[in-house]
Amino acid sequence: MRSAARGLALVLVALYSLAPFLWQIVTSLKPAHELTSLPPLLPSRIEFASYLAIFSDSPLLRAVVNSLIVAGGTTLLALVIGALAGFALARLRVRRRAAILAGVLVVSMFPPIATVSPLFLLLNALGLHDTLLALILTYTTFSLPLAIWLLTNFFRSIPEELYIASRVDGCTPFQSFYRVMLPLASPGLAAAALLVFIFSWNEFLYALSFTATTASRTVPVAIALFPGLHEVPWGDIAAASVVVTLPLLVLAMVFHRRIVDGLTAGAVKG
Repeated sequence: MRSAARGLALVLVALYSLAPFLWQIVTSLKPAHELTSLPPLLPSRIEFASYLAIFSDSPLLRAVVNSLIVAGGTTLLALVIGALAGFALARLRVRRRAAILAGVLVVSMFPPIATVSPLFLLLNALGLHDTLLALILTYTTFSLPLAIWLLTNFFRSIPEELYIASRVDGCTPFQSFYRVMLPLASPGLAAAALLVFIFSWNEFLYALSFTATTASRTVPVAIALFPGLHEVPWGDIAAASVVVTLPLLVLAMVFHRRIVDGLTAGAVKG
């Protein structure tokens, strides 16, 4: 009975969590005349017109490519800088380590709306307005605190004896980092990478403020600016939401074991 109750509870939680995504799928498959009426709850017939429209009559494909470039570049920078900083804070003799971690945490507490104007002026002065590089640099700044905190705690969970043994064998601190510690930290890296990628993929405020043309707009902005002269194209918006959510679902399913390991435990267990 306990096992059945636990299973039922998990199913209900899963359905509750997946309900918005499932509703988007249903909406994207409905005929146009059924989009604003209930009943029917389910489409009377399945149509793929919305999916054809978003790839033929909208710049969604370009936005998806832009989002992949921005999210991929941000993830790469955040992992490189975050791994180096996390290793240094976890294993090297760094003065005022607690103050540094507190400063990193303070950076993440600034609300985005408070930093949009100064960042816009700075990027405009540097000639980076309406470029993908502007988004990559901005996202890296605000995703680094998460990556540094997560990777610092993960490097701390790896037995210090491994690091000491590598130093005894003649490795420099950097050689110990990339030959010994970094491979063991792969679950933590996977967790940090996915969280940073999701943040970069879904971010809207900076993408809307720092881009002005379809050449650099990302997915959230492209969906928000879907044309609708006399009515909102709910079917197209739902279809686009389903399409841009699928890459995140695939990443989560492929790397879910490493993500759980990275968020809950160390790479080496005694």
